[in-house]
Parts: sequence; C-alpha cells; structure tokens
Amino acid sequence: MIRAKGVRWTYSGADTPTLDGFTLHVPRGETIVLCGPSGSGKSTALRLMNGLIPHFHEGQLEGSVLLDGQVVADLSLDRLGRRTGTVLQHPRRQFFTDTTETELAFALENFGEPAARIRDRVATGIDEHGLRDLTDRRLQDLSGGQQQQVACAAATAHHPSLLLFDEPTSNLSAAAIERFTATLARLRAGGATIVIAEHRLHYLRGIADRVVVMRDGRIDAEWPHEEFAALDDDTLRAKGLRSLSPPPRPTTLQVQAYGPSIDRDAVLTSTTTGVNLRNIRCAFHGRRVLDIDEARLPAGAITAVTGPNGAGKSTLACILTGLQRHEGEVLLDGRRLSRAQRQRASAIVMQDVQRQLFTDSVDAELRLGVSPADERSGALLHDLDLAALTDRHPLSLSGGQQQRLVVAAARLSARRIVVFDEPSSGVDRRHLHSITQVMRDLADNGAVVLLISHDDELLALAADQELRLRPIGA
Repeated sequence: MIRAKGVRWTYSGADTPTLDGFTLHVPRGETIVLCGPSGSGKSTALRLMNGLIPHFHEGQLEGSVLLDGQVVADLSLDRLGRRTGTVLQHPRRQFFTDTTETELAFALENFGEPAARIRDRVATGIDEHGLRDLTDRRLQDLSGGQQQQVACAAATAHHPSLLLFDEPTSNLSAAAIERFTATLARLRAGGATIVIAEHRLHYLRGIADRVVVMRDGRIDAEWPHEEFAALDDDTLRAKGLRSLSPPPRPTTLQVQAYGPSIDRDAVLTSTTTGVNLRNIRCAFHGRRVLDIDEARLPAGAITAVTGPNGAGKSTLACILTGLQRHEGEVLLDGRRLSRAQRQRASAIVMQDVQRQLFTDSVDAELRLGVSPADERSGALLHDLDLAALTDRHPLSLSGGQQQRLVVAAARLSARRIVVFDEPSSGVDRRHLHSITQVMRDLADNGAVVLLISHDDELLALAADQELRLRPIGA
C-alpha cells in the first residue's frame, strides 16, 4: 500500500536532511511499528505517508513515495484525507471543532456523508472508544489523555484504509492504553493498514506484524513479530529501545494528603519545608475538576502525581505554577504565595512543549532568564544530546528534542518548584535516564519536584513518593 524508495527530505531552512535514503514497503493490511531514537525521522516518515510532506511542510524532496501505486505528491489533500487518518503527538493541534461529537463528525461532514450515516458513525465511535463521559464537553477542557482518545476516534470515524499514529499512548493511562490496544486489534482485524511511531513497545507485542527501527533518517533494523517478541533486553538496549515488558508498578511512599480528589488519603504530620496545599478547589464551566483539602509536597524529593485521565493532574500543575485560577492557598516553606509569586518561583515542562518555545535558537532558549555563563549548561546539553543543536531553531527539532530542550531550560532556571507534565513523550530509553537525572539534580538542590506521568518505566526510575488523584465522584 505504501512504497517509499530512496527518500531524502530536508526541511526548509535545515542544514541536514531528516530522512536520508529512507526506503520502506508497507503491504495492505499490515501493522508496523516505527521506533528508534528521538530525532531519527519517525514523525517525518508519517508525514510522507499522509501527504503533509510536501503539501504542507516546505522543503526539498528526493526519491518516491507511493500510496496504492499513486505518487503522494500528485494526490490532492482531499483524496489523501479520504484514504488516511492521522493522530498527531499533540492532538489539540488537529482539532477543528469545540466538542467531542462535532470533532468525530467533522471529516464525515466535509466528505459529504449523509446525515444519518454521520450520526450512526459518531455514536459508534463514542461507544467503541469509551468516550461516553466526554460527550457534551468542550475539547479545550479535556485532559491531554482525553484529547488523545478523542483524536483517535476522530481519525477512524471515516473508515480510512491507512491509519497513522504518532506516539498515540504518550498521555494515556493504563486503562486507556488497554482500550486503545483493543481498538488497534479491531481495526487490524477489519483490514486496515496501520503505521505506529512509538517509544512504548510493551502494549504492541500482540499487535505489530513488523517492527522497524529508524536511525539517522533511514531504516536501521527490522523484525517480524515473532522475532521481535523474542528479543532480549540487551538487544533492545543496544538499539536504544524500551522494554517489551511493562515494569512492575513502583512501590513508593504516599504523599501526605486528603480530600475528594485524593485516591489514597494519608495522615498529615508537621513540615515546614516544601509546598502545602490548603482547600484547593478548581472548576471549569461549573464542573469541579480538583478538590484537595490538604496536601504536603516536600522539598528535596520527586513526587509522582498519578491517576486516570481527567483526574486533575495537569490542573494541579497549573495551580502550583500560578497559571490557573483557583480557590484555596498554596504555601512554600510556610509562606503563602500569590499566583504571580508562584509564577516567579516555578518552572514547568508542559505536555505540548512547543507552547513554551519563544526564541530562534536552542542556545537563546536556554539563556532565557539564566546567566549566559552558567557552567552547567555544557554538560547538560551533552547529557541530553543537544550539544550539536545549539544553533538550530527550536521548531526545527523533533518532538523528543524539543521536549529535552524545555527540560534543560527548567533545570537551568534554579526555581524552587519544578513540574514535569508527561516529560517522556517522544523520549527513548537512553533519555529516560537523562531526564531522570535532571529531576534528581533539582531535588538534590532542594527543589519541590513534581512528575506527572502515566509512564511506569519513568516512574520506576524517578519517583520517591506518589500523590494519586482520582476524578471527583469516582
């Protein structure tokens, strides 16, 4: 179905090609996984398949890319849109409407489907993807994981023959990953061709027909599913790949906290160092999303904030960093901080880090708010594989490289409160360890470090204690 041969692609303004000699054949009905180090070209390969390259992204394309025997560059976006469905790393970038139902209907309406068929497919999509609780909700009010679930449903609503997923589980809870895996199995059984760019591999063991490893813009290795499932951990580590087996859920201390949003109450003891939350209440359009009577987040430790999608984890991150209005008070070392004071005392790595990139080079991004002569920056850039990219525009980097850039900026900020919201999106095995070390360094220097994550591999490496949230009323 897809044939790419000798593809060389260089983004406009880039000095080096992102894809260089990329050759891949994906037969109809096959499910393949593209994996490999961050920056190896996985997302760019997907853009070749759905026509965003060269129709949307500017650059120089050499070689050939065919979809069902037709040159992708010669097909209109309308024809490509009927044949393909895509879920991006950050789904809010692909939404066109304001609610779950209208988003699922959007492509069908544009293709002129009869109203009765649209209603039927929207209802089916809501049921199959477990979105009943997300109906009549504004998309901008949903959590990142909930938005990802809606995007998956919208991408499949018009029954495309080719489905492309870019890091589809990066913000999903364990329960949501199970539902997504079941969806993949159903689509695969129905004959869809599926290409998944992914770092988390354990949930794909029974789904993938073939696993393809990319490195430096070309194919480095590939295995059929039987060989892939039999790989030992040393082989995976040598290729920079994550484990095929999910790590056991880490056993950590419970954070001292109680209230309707707290899944596991714990007895409070006195403390003067760190963050205290008191009577925190937050609501969107009359719907309460976070309700914490009291919680204590110590300095010098990495506190994991966990819980299902929609439990209020990112809302808590925005409250701590002064980005969200709320009731109640936040104290640091016993002193109440206003929202403005918290903004000056904190740093955050958001789920969609593109929203935090403001300058025209990696070097300039790191110098925002810190001393240009900061002696830590050189070693930090080396550890995060950014040392060779200091002159690059941040928006020309891969998703994983952008993630690590904002992590580096947070490390250099010297703030007392530092929040990492799903920092392992787009991150390979090696950089799980380097990001963990960044968080450990911050904690060792006395910062209050919060790690919001569904990634058990990262949690097992980094978390000292856990604050588990639950949706209010659950």
